[in-house]
Amino acid sequence: MTLADALPPQLVEFGVTVVLSFVLGLELHGYRRAQDEGVGFGTTRTLTLIGAAGFVLWLLDGAAPRGLYLAGLVVLAAWLLLDQVRAQRSADAGALLPGLIALLAYTLGPLLLTQPDWMVAAVLIVAVSMLAEKPLIHRLSDAVPASEGATLAKFGILAGLVLPLLPDRPIPGLPSITYSGVWMAVVLISAISYAGYLAHTYLFPNAGTLLTGLLGGVYSSTAATVVLARQARSDRAVAVLAPAATLLATAMMYIRLWVVIVLLGHWQAALALALPFGVLLAGTLGAAAWMWRGARHAPVAAATPRLGPRNPLDLPVAFLFAALFVVFAALTAFVTGHFGEGGLRLLSFVVGFSDIDPFVLSLLAGHFQVGESAIITAILIASGSNNLLKAGYALALSRQRAMLPAAAWLVATLLLSLGWAALRA
Repeated sequence: MTLADALPPQLVEFGVTVVLSFVLGLELHGYRRAQDEGVGFGTTRTLTLIGAAGFVLWLLDGAAPRGLYLAGLVVLAAWLLLDQVRAQRSADAGALLPGLIALLAYTLGPLLLTQPDWMVAAVLIVAVSMLAEKPLIHRLSDAVPASEGATLAKFGILAGLVLPLLPDRPIPGLPSITYSGVWMAVVLISAISYAGYLAHTYLFPNAGTLLTGLLGGVYSSTAATVVLARQARSDRAVAVLAPAATLLATAMMYIRLWVVIVLLGHWQAALALALPFGVLLAGTLGAAAWMWRGARHAPVAAATPRLGPRNPLDLPVAFLFAALFVVFAALTAFVTGHFGEGGLRLLSFVVGFSDIDPFVLSLLAGHFQVGESAIITAILIASGSNNLLKAGYALALSRQRAMLPAAAWLVATLLLSLGWAALRA
């Protein structure tokens, strides 16, 4: 038997509340010292006593409407209001933060008594992080423009408003494709692309050529290839590492596709694609490493390609993706119904010269007149022909002989994909 088991449960919970309130007080004290502020309201002792009072008043009430606890909250709020007025008169900067921490300390007891441990831990982590990471938060606030707030609101519209409103019933003419299923794919692709956009724009704004290719592949490997090829044409520093960066973008395409397939619950397809995608990924990374080793000693300064300001969470982009999803689903249903597996293979090769994400997801979401093996084959062919498109972009837009090895490997991935598809046929 442990010491915690031997003690009364309420005593343990009270002790945890006091300790957590004390930790909040320490963090607030450290924050004030770092900002060269006076002690003022909200010392470590005060916050500890506030946390203990909140715990005791919650227990004494016993049940709703929690009159004693609410009365204590009113008294604390009045006290904080008076302190805020005093701080404004004396121009005491940052006086609002101690009041917020005091209110949090007052709620720790009820939180500990009624919520799971992970919720208590999450609240404390957020509070401590906000106190301890003020310089980092200021840098992020200065770096992120106001337009990103609107972008986040757009994602809220995509995921939190549109998705719940869409019915989970089939689209007319496509009995296996539902409205909500289409929009779930939109939300997932948008979230992954936006993560890559944020990483490149804010976490690594001065990323070198290789990291630009890697992060750009999370967003769109085709777009990253176009940007790298164009800048390689006019910038010698980019041209040296552009071949390796282009292959890194393609490597991320395989990872992104596989992750999306898993997250949407298509486990059998993910298992079937794990080996071919794994081989193609390993080969692409190996080729990129070989090209990097050959270029790393070149006497050229590092450069920073720019992927451009286009945001993957623009609502027109989301609607376009949804429309392509439905169009590809209808086209696939027509082709498989009239031409069978041979028609699907030809269609997948042609679609590879466009955006393959909606095509791949529509393939997996629909129950067409072909077997699962034919669908896996179509995904391999589409990803391979998309690499052929990128090889053409890399050579035509860069006009650099240095791009030849990268383009050759991209063509080789097409041949490998076609060979693997032939073996499955």
